[in-house]
Amino acid sequence: MLDGGVLVLNRLYRPVHVTSVRRAFTLLYQGAARALDAEFRSFDFESWAALGAATHADVVGTVSGRIRVPRVIVLLVYEHLPRARVRFSRFNVYARDEDTCQYCGRRYRRADLNLDHVVPRSQGGKTSWENIVCSCIPCNKRKGGNRPEETGMRLVSAPRTPRWSPEFAFSLRTPIHREWVPFLNVVDFTYWNLELQD
Repeated sequence: MLDGGVLVLNRLYRPVHVTSVRRAFTLLYQGAARALDAEFRSFDFESWAALGAATHADVVGTVSGRIRVPRVIVLLVYEHLPRARVRFSRFNVYARDEDTCQYCGRRYRRADLNLDHVVPRSQGGKTSWENIVCSCIPCNKRKGGNRPEETGMRLVSAPRTPRWSPEFAFSLRTPIHREWVPFLNVVDFTYWNLELQD
C-alpha cells in the first residue's frame, strides 16, 4: 500500500509527478503539501488524519489509528511544470520500452535489464533516443559489439523519441485512480490508452 501511486499537483493544480503513498504522507506531515479529497477540499496532515477512514478502502494503519490514503496532493510552494521534452535517462528508456527487452520481447524487472546501443559506439553509434534500447543481459551478450542484423537479431520496435504529453508523463504501469481524472489532460488518456482503476 505504501508504494501505491499518489498524483502530485503543483500549487497551480497542474499535475507534475506520481509519487508513492509513503512520500505523500511525508510531504503532508512536513507541511510541504496538502491532501485533496474528491470534493477538492484541501487538508493538512492533522485534518486529513482526523477524517474517518472506516468507509474508505485504502487506509494505512498507524499506532494512533487508521489514516485514509490520499490519492491527490498539492504542493504548497512549487509552481513549475514538467519539462516540455522528455529527458533522456535510463528510467525513461525503461518506461518507453515498457521494461521489455527489444531483442527477445520478454518483460523483465529493471534490475535485470540494461541499455544497449543498436549501432555500437565503436561503429559510430550515438547515445540518443533513436539508438538506445532496453536489453536483457543474455541478448546484450549475444549481440556484443555488433549491429542486430550482424548477429541475426531483430528489434521488437524501432527506438524513437517518446511523444509523451509534455504536461505530464508517467510509467505505462501506473494505475490511474478516479480522483486523478479532473487533473489529467485528455491527451494522456488517448496517447497512453489509460483505464481507470476502481
